[in-house]
Amino acid sequence: MHLRPIVFSILISLGFASLSLHAQDSTTLSPQSDQTHVAVTIYHDNLALVKDSRSVKLSSGHSTVSFRDVSAQIKPETALLRSLLPNTLLQVLEQNFDFDLLTPQKLLEKYVGQTVTVVKTNPATGQESEEPATVLSAHNGVVLKLGNRIETGLPGRIIYPSVPGELKDRPTLTTQIDYKGPAQSQLELSYLTTGLQWKADYVAELNSKEDAIDLSGWVTLTNTSGSAYPNAKVQLVAGDVNRVREPVHTKTMMMRAEAMAADMPMPSEQGLMDYHLYTLPRLTSLAENQTKQVALLSAQQIPARKSLLLSGADDYYQSAMPEADSRQKVQVFVEFDNKQASKLGVPLPKGVIRVYKKDQDGSAQFVGEDQIDHTPNNEHIRLTLGYAFDVTARRVQTDFKNLSKANQPPVYESAYHLTLHNAKKEAVSVTVQEPMNGSWKIISESQPHQKTNAHQATWVVNVPAEGDAILK
Repeated sequence: MHLRPIVFSILISLGFASLSLHAQDSTTLSPQSDQTHVAVTIYHDNLALVKDSRSVKLSSGHSTVSFRDVSAQIKPETALLRSLLPNTLLQVLEQNFDFDLLTPQKLLEKYVGQTVTVVKTNPATGQESEEPATVLSAHNGVVLKLGNRIETGLPGRIIYPSVPGELKDRPTLTTQIDYKGPAQSQLELSYLTTGLQWKADYVAELNSKEDAIDLSGWVTLTNTSGSAYPNAKVQLVAGDVNRVREPVHTKTMMMRAEAMAADMPMPSEQGLMDYHLYTLPRLTSLAENQTKQVALLSAQQIPARKSLLLSGADDYYQSAMPEADSRQKVQVFVEFDNKQASKLGVPLPKGVIRVYKKDQDGSAQFVGEDQIDHTPNNEHIRLTLGYAFDVTARRVQTDFKNLSKANQPPVYESAYHLTLHNAKKEAVSVTVQEPMNGSWKIISESQPHQKTNAHQATWVVNVPAEGDAILK
Protein backbone atom coordinates (compact mmCIF):
# COMPACT_ATOMS: atom_id res chain seq x y z
CA MET A 1 0.00 0.00 0.00
CA HIS A 2 2.81 2.43 0.78
CA LEU A 3 4.79 1.60 -2.37
CA ARG A 4 2.15 2.51 -4.98
CA PRO A 5 2.10 6.30 -4.51
CA ILE A 6 5.90 6.43 -4.69
CA VAL A 7 6.04 4.37 -7.90
CA PHE A 8 3.21 6.42 -9.41
CA SER A 9 4.99 9.71 -8.71
CA ILE A 10 8.22 8.44 -10.32
CA LEU A 11 6.36 7.45 -13.50
CA ILE A 12 4.74 10.88 -13.69
CA SER A 13 8.12 12.58 -13.24
CA LEU A 14 9.76 10.54 -16.04
CA GLY A 15 6.86 11.27 -18.35
CA PHE A 16 7.23 15.04 -17.91
CA ALA A 17 11.02 14.81 -18.44
CA SER A 18 10.46 13.03 -21.75
CA LEU A 19 7.94 15.62 -22.87
CA SER A 20 10.31 18.42 -21.90
CA LEU A 21 13.16 16.91 -23.94
CA HIS A 22 10.90 16.43 -26.97
CA ALA A 23 9.75 20.01 -26.78
CA GLN A 24 13.33 21.23 -27.07
CA ASP A 25 13.84 19.27 -30.32
CA SER A 26 12.80 21.94 -32.88
CA THR A 27 13.44 22.09 -36.61
CA THR A 28 14.94 25.13 -38.36
CA LEU A 29 14.85 25.45 -42.15
CA SER A 30 17.68 27.56 -43.55
CA PRO A 31 17.07 28.69 -47.16
CA GLN A 32 19.75 30.11 -49.43
CA SER A 33 18.53 33.61 -48.56
CA ASP A 34 20.16 33.10 -45.12
CA GLN A 35 23.60 33.17 -46.78
CA THR A 36 25.88 35.95 -45.61
CA HIS A 37 28.95 34.73 -47.49
CA VAL A 38 29.92 31.84 -49.74
CA ALA A 39 33.43 30.86 -50.84
CA VAL A 40 34.22 28.22 -53.44
CA THR A 41 37.69 26.73 -53.95
CA ILE A 42 37.80 24.71 -57.16
CA TYR A 43 40.45 22.09 -57.85
CA HIS A 44 41.30 20.32 -61.08
CA ASP A 45 39.69 16.95 -61.75
CA ASN A 46 36.10 17.75 -60.76
CA LEU A 47 36.43 18.67 -57.07
CA ALA A 48 35.57 21.79 -55.06
CA LEU A 49 35.46 22.98 -51.46
CA VAL A 50 32.36 25.04 -50.57
CA LYS A 51 32.21 27.25 -47.46
CA ASP A 52 28.62 28.39 -46.94
CA SER A 53 28.10 30.95 -44.13
CA ARG A 54 24.51 31.61 -42.98
CA SER A 55 22.71 33.63 -40.34
CA VAL A 56 20.37 31.15 -38.65
CA LYS A 57 17.98 31.61 -35.74
CA LEU A 58 18.53 28.76 -33.26
CA SER A 59 17.20 27.74 -29.88
CA SER A 60 19.47 26.39 -27.18
CA GLY A 61 19.53 22.66 -26.71
CA HIS A 62 18.81 19.88 -29.14
CA SER A 63 17.48 20.98 -32.54
CA THR A 64 17.43 20.08 -36.22
CA VAL A 65 18.75 22.42 -38.92
CA SER A 66 18.04 21.82 -42.62
CA PHE A 67 20.37 23.60 -45.05
CA ARG A 68 18.59 24.02 -48.37
CA ASP A 69 20.36 24.55 -51.71
CA VAL A 70 23.55 22.72 -50.91
CA SER A 71 25.28 21.01 -53.82
CA ALA A 72 23.34 18.05 -55.20
CA GLN A 73 26.70 16.29 -55.59
CA ILE A 74 27.90 16.98 -52.05
CA LYS A 75 30.09 14.39 -50.36
CA PRO A 76 28.14 14.22 -47.06
CA GLU A 77 31.01 12.49 -45.21
CA THR A 78 33.12 15.64 -45.70
CA ALA A 79 30.56 18.10 -44.27
CA LEU A 80 31.74 20.22 -41.33
CA LEU A 81 29.39 22.57 -39.44
CA ARG A 82 30.75 25.13 -37.00
CA SER A 83 29.67 28.30 -35.25
CA LEU A 84 31.44 31.54 -36.23
CA LEU A 85 30.43 33.39 -33.05
CA PRO A 86 32.67 33.40 -29.98
CA ASN A 87 31.58 31.80 -26.70
CA THR A 88 29.21 29.37 -28.38
CA LEU A 89 29.07 25.60 -28.26
CA LEU A 90 27.84 23.54 -31.22
CA GLN A 91 28.01 19.77 -31.45
CA VAL A 92 26.73 17.82 -34.47
CA LEU A 93 24.92 14.66 -33.38
CA GLU A 94 23.67 13.38 -36.74
CA GLN A 95 23.41 14.51 -40.34
CA ASN A 96 21.39 13.34 -43.34
CA PHE A 97 21.66 14.33 -46.99
CA ASP A 98 18.26 14.24 -48.69
CA PHE A 99 19.07 13.61 -52.34
CA ASP A 100 15.59 12.32 -53.29
CA LEU A 101 14.36 15.44 -55.07
CA LEU A 102 10.69 16.05 -55.82
CA THR A 103 9.86 14.87 -59.35
CA PRO A 104 6.66 13.28 -60.79
CA GLN A 105 8.39 9.89 -60.95
CA LYS A 106 9.76 10.09 -57.39
CA LEU A 107 6.35 11.18 -56.07
CA LEU A 108 4.70 8.23 -57.82
CA GLU A 109 7.28 5.81 -56.40
CA LYS A 110 6.67 7.06 -52.84
CA TYR A 111 2.94 6.29 -53.20
CA VAL A 112 3.34 2.62 -54.15
CA GLY A 113 0.84 0.70 -52.01
CA GLN A 114 -1.13 3.86 -51.16
CA THR A 115 -4.30 5.44 -52.47
CA VAL A 116 -4.39 8.34 -54.90
CA THR A 117 -7.11 10.01 -56.92
CA VAL A 118 -7.26 9.60 -60.71
CA VAL A 119 -9.01 12.36 -62.62
CA LYS A 120 -10.35 11.46 -66.06
CA THR A 121 -11.76 13.80 -68.70
CA ASN A 122 -14.58 12.74 -71.02
CA PRO A 123 -13.31 13.61 -74.51
CA ALA A 124 -16.83 14.23 -75.79
CA THR A 125 -18.18 16.44 -73.01
CA GLY A 126 -14.98 17.63 -71.31
CA GLN A 127 -16.50 16.66 -67.96
CA GLU A 128 -14.08 15.40 -65.32
CA SER A 129 -14.64 12.43 -63.04
CA GLU A 130 -12.64 11.28 -60.02
CA GLU A 131 -11.90 7.72 -58.95
CA PRO A 132 -9.72 6.40 -56.12
CA ALA A 133 -6.87 4.11 -57.16
CA THR A 134 -4.12 2.13 -55.47
CA VAL A 135 -0.61 2.44 -56.91
CA LEU A 136 0.68 -1.13 -57.36
CA SER A 137 3.96 -0.36 -59.18
CA ALA A 138 5.90 2.61 -60.54
CA HIS A 139 8.77 0.68 -62.17
CA ASN A 140 9.08 1.21 -65.93
CA GLY A 141 5.63 2.78 -66.00
CA VAL A 142 2.69 2.71 -63.60
CA VAL A 143 0.29 -0.06 -62.56
CA LEU A 144 -2.95 1.04 -60.85
CA LYS A 145 -5.84 -0.81 -59.22
CA LEU A 146 -9.12 1.00 -59.83
CA GLY A 147 -12.03 -0.84 -58.22
CA ASN A 148 -11.88 -4.46 -59.39
CA ARG A 149 -9.68 -3.82 -62.44
CA ILE A 150 -5.96 -3.33 -63.06
CA GLU A 151 -4.80 -0.62 -65.48
CA THR A 152 -1.34 0.28 -66.77
CA GLY A 153 -0.20 3.66 -67.95
CA LEU A 154 -1.73 6.92 -66.83
CA PRO A 155 -5.48 6.90 -67.58
CA GLY A 156 -5.66 10.54 -66.48
CA ARG A 157 -3.92 12.92 -64.14
CA ILE A 158 -3.13 11.85 -60.59
CA ILE A 159 -3.94 13.86 -57.48
CA TYR A 160 -1.83 13.15 -54.41
CA PRO A 161 -3.06 14.03 -50.90
CA SER A 162 0.36 15.40 -49.81
CA VAL A 163 4.10 15.41 -50.50
CA PRO A 164 6.09 12.89 -48.43
CA GLY A 165 8.47 14.63 -46.05
CA GLU A 166 11.54 12.80 -47.39
CA LEU A 167 11.10 14.38 -50.83
CA LYS A 168 12.76 17.80 -51.13
CA ASP A 169 12.33 20.38 -53.84
CA ARG A 170 16.00 21.41 -53.44
CA PRO A 171 19.11 19.47 -52.27
CA THR A 172 19.04 19.63 -48.46
CA LEU A 173 21.52 18.67 -45.74
CA THR A 174 19.77 18.06 -42.42
CA THR A 175 21.80 18.08 -39.20
CA GLN A 176 20.83 17.33 -35.61
CA ILE A 177 22.82 19.55 -33.27
CA ASP A 178 23.20 20.48 -29.65
CA TYR A 179 23.66 24.25 -29.41
CA LYS A 180 24.39 26.77 -26.66
CA GLY A 181 24.64 30.43 -27.63
CA PRO A 182 22.66 33.47 -28.78
CA ALA A 183 19.41 32.98 -30.69
CA GLN A 184 20.76 34.59 -33.87
CA SER A 185 23.75 32.46 -34.77
CA GLN A 186 26.34 32.59 -37.54
CA LEU A 187 27.03 29.11 -38.89
CA GLU A 188 29.50 27.93 -41.54
CA LEU A 189 28.86 24.71 -43.43
CA SER A 190 31.87 23.49 -45.42
CA TYR A 191 31.97 20.42 -47.64
CA LEU A 192 33.60 18.86 -50.69
CA THR A 193 31.56 18.37 -53.83
CA THR A 194 31.88 17.30 -57.42
CA GLY A 195 30.19 19.13 -60.28
CA LEU A 196 32.37 22.26 -60.07
CA GLN A 197 35.30 22.40 -62.48
CA TRP A 198 37.76 24.84 -63.94
CA LYS A 199 40.34 24.82 -66.67
CA ALA A 200 42.73 27.30 -68.22
CA ASP A 201 42.68 28.18 -71.91
CA TYR A 202 45.16 30.41 -73.68
CA VAL A 203 45.20 32.33 -76.94
CA ALA A 204 48.59 33.19 -78.47
CA GLU A 205 48.99 35.46 -81.49
CA LEU A 206 52.23 35.09 -83.42
CA ASN A 207 53.57 38.26 -85.05
CA SER A 208 54.45 38.55 -88.72
CA LYS A 209 58.17 37.91 -88.12
CA GLU A 210 57.34 34.84 -86.01
CA ASP A 211 59.67 36.02 -83.25
CA ALA A 212 57.14 37.22 -80.62
CA ILE A 213 53.67 36.34 -79.33
CA ASP A 214 50.87 38.07 -77.45
CA LEU A 215 49.42 35.70 -74.84
CA SER A 216 45.97 35.89 -73.24
CA GLY A 217 44.68 33.45 -70.63
CA TRP A 218 41.12 32.60 -69.61
CA VAL A 219 39.70 30.58 -66.75
CA THR A 220 36.65 28.54 -67.75
CA LEU A 221 34.34 27.78 -64.80
CA THR A 222 31.61 25.13 -65.13
CA ASN A 223 28.90 24.47 -62.55
CA THR A 224 26.87 21.27 -62.87
CA SER A 225 26.63 20.62 -59.12
CA GLY A 226 22.86 21.12 -58.92
CA SER A 227 23.04 24.37 -56.93
CA ALA A 228 23.92 28.03 -57.50
CA TYR A 229 26.56 30.06 -55.64
CA PRO A 230 25.60 33.75 -55.78
CA ASN A 231 28.26 36.43 -55.18
CA ALA A 232 30.86 33.82 -54.26
CA LYS A 233 34.52 34.34 -53.50
CA VAL A 234 36.08 31.98 -56.06
CA GLN A 235 39.57 30.55 -55.70
CA LEU A 236 41.30 28.10 -58.03
CA VAL A 237 43.98 25.58 -57.10
CA ALA A 238 46.51 24.68 -59.79
CA GLY A 239 48.30 21.41 -59.13
CA ASP A 240 47.53 17.71 -58.91
CA VAL A 241 45.99 16.95 -55.50
CA ASN A 242 46.04 13.28 -54.60
CA ARG A 243 42.58 11.75 -54.23
CA VAL A 244 41.02 8.34 -53.75
CA ARG A 245 39.70 7.75 -57.26
CA GLU A 246 36.01 7.31 -57.97
CA PRO A 247 34.32 6.93 -61.36
CA VAL A 248 33.08 10.35 -62.46
CA HIS A 249 31.36 11.64 -65.58
CA THR A 250 32.17 15.16 -66.69
CA LYS A 251 30.51 17.33 -69.27
CA THR A 252 32.39 18.81 -72.19
CA MET A 253 33.40 22.41 -71.62
CA MET A 254 33.81 24.95 -74.38
CA MET A 255 36.03 28.00 -74.52
CA ARG A 256 35.47 31.37 -76.14
CA ALA A 257 38.38 33.50 -77.29
CA GLU A 258 38.09 37.24 -76.75
CA ALA A 259 40.46 40.18 -76.63
CA MET A 260 41.25 41.43 -73.12
CA ALA A 261 41.85 44.98 -72.07
CA ALA A 262 45.34 45.57 -70.75
CA ASP A 263 44.07 47.21 -67.56
CA MET A 264 41.55 44.46 -66.73
CA PRO A 265 41.98 43.24 -63.12
CA MET A 266 43.56 39.78 -63.08
CA PRO A 267 43.36 37.01 -60.48
CA SER A 268 45.93 37.24 -57.70
CA GLU A 269 48.24 34.27 -57.19
CA GLN A 270 49.95 32.79 -54.13
CA GLY A 271 51.68 29.58 -53.13
CA LEU A 272 49.63 26.98 -51.27
CA MET A 273 51.80 24.13 -49.96
CA ASP A 274 53.15 22.68 -53.24
CA TYR A 275 50.32 24.11 -55.34
CA HIS A 276 49.31 27.54 -56.61
CA LEU A 277 46.16 29.32 -55.48
CA TYR A 278 44.46 31.89 -57.73
CA THR A 279 41.84 34.26 -56.28
CA LEU A 280 39.45 35.93 -58.71
CA PRO A 281 39.53 39.76 -58.39
CA ARG A 282 35.78 40.13 -57.76
CA LEU A 283 32.85 38.18 -56.36
CA THR A 284 31.42 35.86 -59.00
CA SER A 285 28.00 34.24 -59.24
CA LEU A 286 28.10 30.63 -60.41
CA ALA A 287 24.63 29.82 -61.67
CA GLU A 288 23.39 26.27 -61.88
CA ASN A 289 24.28 24.56 -65.20
CA GLN A 290 26.42 27.48 -66.33
CA THR A 291 29.82 27.91 -67.98
CA LYS A 292 31.57 31.27 -67.74
CA GLN A 293 34.99 32.70 -68.55
CA VAL A 294 37.12 34.98 -66.38
CA ALA A 295 40.34 36.71 -67.47
CA LEU A 296 43.48 35.04 -66.10
CA LEU A 297 46.44 36.91 -67.65
CA SER A 298 47.52 39.13 -70.50
CA ALA A 299 51.09 39.61 -71.82
CA GLN A 300 52.37 41.23 -75.00
CA GLN A 301 55.48 40.86 -77.14
CA ILE A 302 56.87 37.73 -75.49
CA PRO A 303 60.03 36.72 -77.38
CA ALA A 304 59.38 33.49 -79.25
CA ARG A 305 61.01 31.37 -81.92
CA LYS A 306 59.70 28.95 -84.47
CA SER A 307 61.59 25.69 -84.94
CA LEU A 308 61.44 22.81 -87.42
CA LEU A 309 62.18 19.24 -86.37
CA LEU A 310 62.73 16.00 -88.26
CA SER A 311 62.65 12.97 -85.96
CA GLY A 312 63.93 9.50 -86.81
CA ALA A 313 63.10 6.18 -85.14
CA ASP A 314 65.32 3.88 -83.06
CA ASP A 315 64.72 0.86 -85.31
CA TYR A 316 66.32 2.63 -88.31
CA TYR A 317 69.78 1.51 -87.17
CA GLN A 318 68.98 -2.09 -86.25
CA SER A 319 67.40 -3.42 -89.45
CA ALA A 320 67.28 -3.09 -93.18
CA MET A 321 64.58 -0.64 -94.24
CA PRO A 322 62.06 -2.36 -96.54
CA GLU A 323 61.45 0.87 -98.46
CA ALA A 324 64.33 2.27 -100.47
CA ASP A 325 62.75 5.73 -100.53
CA SER A 326 60.84 7.15 -97.54
CA ARG A 327 59.28 10.60 -97.46
CA GLN A 328 58.92 12.18 -94.00
CA LYS A 329 57.16 15.17 -92.52
CA VAL A 330 58.88 17.97 -90.65
CA GLN A 331 57.22 19.13 -87.41
CA VAL A 332 56.63 22.79 -86.58
CA PHE A 333 57.09 24.16 -83.04
CA VAL A 334 56.80 27.53 -81.33
CA GLU A 335 58.95 28.03 -78.23
CA PHE A 336 59.12 30.72 -75.56
CA ASP A 337 60.36 31.17 -71.99
CA ASN A 338 58.11 31.74 -68.99
CA LYS A 339 60.41 34.36 -67.45
CA GLN A 340 60.08 37.94 -66.28
CA ALA A 341 62.89 38.87 -68.64
CA SER A 342 60.64 37.57 -71.43
CA LYS A 343 57.69 39.73 -70.22
CA LEU A 344 55.91 36.77 -68.63
CA GLY A 345 57.25 34.90 -65.56
CA VAL A 346 54.01 33.73 -63.86
CA PRO A 347 52.86 30.22 -62.86
CA LEU A 348 50.72 28.91 -65.73
CA PRO A 349 47.99 26.36 -64.92
CA LYS A 350 47.76 23.46 -67.31
CA GLY A 351 45.55 24.01 -70.31
CA VAL A 352 45.38 24.33 -74.08
CA ILE A 353 47.23 27.10 -75.93
CA ARG A 354 45.70 27.95 -79.31
CA VAL A 355 48.02 29.82 -81.66
CA TYR A 356 46.91 32.31 -84.31
CA LYS A 357 48.75 34.36 -86.91
CA LYS A 358 47.46 37.20 -89.07
CA ASP A 359 47.35 36.66 -92.83
CA GLN A 360 48.22 39.29 -95.45
CA ASP A 361 44.76 40.83 -95.06
CA GLY A 362 45.25 41.27 -91.31
CA SER A 363 42.81 38.50 -90.30
CA ALA A 364 43.94 36.13 -87.56
CA GLN A 365 44.11 32.52 -88.74
CA PHE A 366 44.37 29.42 -86.56
CA VAL A 367 47.76 27.70 -87.02
CA GLY A 368 47.72 25.00 -84.32
CA GLU A 369 47.27 24.17 -80.65
CA ASP A 370 48.96 22.19 -77.92
CA GLN A 371 48.39 21.42 -74.24
CA ILE A 372 50.80 22.47 -71.52
CA ASP A 373 51.12 20.98 -68.05
CA HIS A 374 51.31 23.14 -64.90
CA THR A 375 54.28 25.35 -65.75
CA PRO A 376 56.10 27.28 -62.99
CA ASN A 377 58.11 30.46 -63.43
CA ASN A 378 61.44 30.24 -65.33
CA GLU A 379 60.38 27.19 -67.33
CA HIS A 380 60.63 26.69 -71.10
CA ILE A 381 57.46 26.10 -73.14
CA ARG A 382 57.44 24.26 -76.47
CA LEU A 383 54.21 24.03 -78.48
CA THR A 384 53.67 21.49 -81.24
CA LEU A 385 51.67 23.21 -84.00
CA GLY A 386 51.66 20.61 -86.78
CA TYR A 387 53.69 19.68 -89.86
CA ALA A 388 55.35 21.98 -92.38
CA PHE A 389 53.94 22.14 -95.91
CA ASP A 390 56.91 23.74 -97.72
CA VAL A 391 59.71 21.93 -95.86
CA THR A 392 59.91 18.20 -96.49
CA ALA A 393 62.41 15.37 -96.06
CA ARG A 394 63.37 12.25 -97.95
CA ARG A 395 65.24 9.40 -96.26
CA VAL A 396 67.13 6.66 -98.10
CA GLN A 397 69.05 3.83 -96.44
CA THR A 398 72.23 3.45 -98.50
CA ASP A 399 73.87 0.57 -96.61
CA PHE A 400 73.17 -1.97 -93.86
CA LYS A 401 75.38 -4.72 -92.40
CA ASN A 402 74.76 -7.19 -89.61
CA LEU A 403 78.16 -7.55 -87.90
CA SER A 404 76.87 -9.73 -85.05
CA LYS A 405 78.90 -12.72 -83.89
CA ALA A 406 77.78 -15.86 -82.14
CA ASN A 407 77.37 -15.53 -78.37
CA GLN A 408 78.00 -11.77 -78.67
CA PRO A 409 75.67 -8.79 -78.40
CA PRO A 410 74.22 -7.85 -81.82
CA VAL A 411 76.17 -5.26 -83.81
CA TYR A 412 74.83 -3.39 -86.85
CA GLU A 413 76.26 -0.87 -89.29
CA SER A 414 73.83 1.36 -91.15
CA ALA A 415 74.09 4.36 -93.49
CA TYR A 416 71.48 6.95 -94.46
CA HIS A 417 71.10 9.77 -96.96
CA LEU A 418 68.72 12.58 -95.88
CA THR A 419 67.54 15.22 -98.36
CA LEU A 420 65.82 18.28 -96.85
CA HIS A 421 63.83 20.32 -99.36
CA ASN A 422 62.75 23.93 -98.77
CA ALA A 423 60.13 25.46 -101.09
CA LYS A 424 60.05 28.76 -99.18
CA LYS A 425 61.61 31.96 -100.51
CA GLU A 426 63.71 32.25 -97.34
CA ALA A 427 66.27 29.92 -95.83
CA VAL A 428 65.28 27.73 -92.84
CA SER A 429 67.07 25.64 -90.22
CA VAL A 430 65.88 22.10 -89.52
CA THR A 431 66.88 20.17 -86.41
CA VAL A 432 67.40 16.47 -87.15
CA GLN A 433 67.16 14.12 -84.17
CA GLU A 434 68.11 10.46 -84.58
CA PRO A 435 67.36 8.11 -81.64
CA MET A 436 69.86 5.24 -81.28
CA ASN A 437 69.44 2.57 -78.63
CA GLY A 438 72.33 0.65 -77.12
CA SER A 439 76.02 1.56 -77.47
CA TRP A 440 76.69 3.50 -80.66
CA LYS A 441 79.15 5.70 -82.48
CA ILE A 442 79.08 7.56 -85.78
CA ILE A 443 82.01 6.53 -87.95
CA SER A 444 81.38 9.08 -90.76
CA GLU A 445 79.06 12.04 -91.36
CA SER A 446 78.72 15.00 -93.72
CA GLN A 447 78.08 17.45 -90.85
CA PRO A 448 79.15 17.26 -87.19
CA HIS A 449 76.55 16.08 -84.69
CA GLN A 450 75.89 16.68 -81.00
CA LYS A 451 75.22 13.83 -78.58
CA THR A 452 72.22 15.46 -76.89
CA ASN A 453 71.64 12.44 -74.64
CA ALA A 454 72.86 8.86 -74.26
CA HIS A 455 70.54 7.63 -77.01
CA GLN A 456 70.26 10.54 -79.41
CA ALA A 457 72.36 12.34 -82.01
CA THR A 458 71.30 15.82 -83.19
CA TRP A 459 72.20 17.92 -86.23
CA VAL A 460 71.11 21.46 -87.15
CA VAL A 461 70.89 21.66 -90.95
CA ASN A 462 70.58 24.96 -92.79
CA VAL A 463 68.43 24.63 -95.91
CA PRO A 464 68.69 27.39 -98.56
CA ALA A 465 65.66 29.15 -100.00
CA GLU A 466 63.98 27.09 -102.70
CA GLY A 467 66.78 24.56 -102.39
CA ASP A 468 67.97 21.33 -100.82
CA ALA A 469 70.42 20.33 -98.12
CA ILE A 470 72.01 16.88 -97.78
CA LEU A 471 72.87 15.08 -94.56
CA LYS A 472 74.74 11.77 -94.81
